[in-house]
Amino acid sequence: MTLRDMRDSRGDSIRLLAHRADVPPQSITRWESGDRDPHRMRLDTACRLATALGLSLDDFWANL
Repeated sequence: MTLRDMRDSRGDSIRLLAHRADVPPQSITRWESGDRDPHRMRLDTACRLATALGLSLDDFWANL
């Protein structure tokens, strides 16, 4: 599963997820496109994304 899959499963747009997680939309776009490796994101960013997606941090990392 990818970040895009997790986002799409909730029906969230990039902008909505970015707003909920307090992350620039460009960062989400880069992780989803492969321009940036999502496994190298900062822990605090991963925590915010996991929360915004309704996942535990463990589930977020396992699905990434």
